[in-house]
Amino acid sequence: MEGVSVFLPTRKGSERVVNKNTRKFCDVENGLLEIKLNQLLKTELIHEIVLSSNDDASLEYGAKLANKESRLKIIERPENLALSSTNLIDLVKYVPLICNMSHILWTHVTSPFVQAEDYDKAIKTYFEAITNEEHDSLMSVKTLQNFLWSKEKNDLINRLTDIKWPRTQDLMPLYEIDSAFFIASKNIYFNNQDRIGNKPYLMEQSGYNSFDVDWEDDFELAELIYKHLNG
Repeated sequence: MEGVSVFLPTRKGSERVVNKNTRKFCDVENGLLEIKLNQLLKTELIHEIVLSSNDDASLEYGAKLANKESRLKIIERPENLALSSTNLIDLVKYVPLICNMSHILWTHVTSPFVQAEDYDKAIKTYFEAITNEEHDSLMSVKTLQNFLWSKEKNDLINRLTDIKWPRTQDLMPLYEIDSAFFIASKNIYFNNQDRIGNKPYLMEQSGYNSFDVDWEDDFELAELIYKHLNG
């Protein structure tokens, strides 16, 4: 079926940020999961949202919301695919089996500042990129054009000239994957066993959009940003 499914994974037992999915975030009772589902449900170009989890709190909140939202589908994930030791490739193989649409957008609750309009823009960009066949997938990135040093090389890794200290704008740009979204077709999941293809379009994000909650300090900083934006 043509269209876009969202794969939204959460799992219990977060090690770096305890209960990060549903723990109260500012005044949001169900935390980052509630924020993310509300953002996704406001999109215009997403046809299905698949919440995949082994976390009881995530499943309970998702089920309540799914009673009112037909696009939202709650699937309990097998325990072997929800461990900190799970090989990401095994999860990638599983994703197209539970998504009904022909294209899959993989996102995370840990990107709390990516809004509905950002997802819709990414989907439009993706379809434009694959139509001209220059690209076969899309992922969000943050551009790094700073002095990046290699201890092994004992030198900059992104110098383009012989100048010892070039201007930062003359450095080779590198791209950090910010994990806000990956978009690819089901065929790529099946054939490449990956969530991106061989020629991904790099969709550059900046500012709060590329913020990823990965550590406890990130969670606390994200709360401050959220309060500032929604003050």
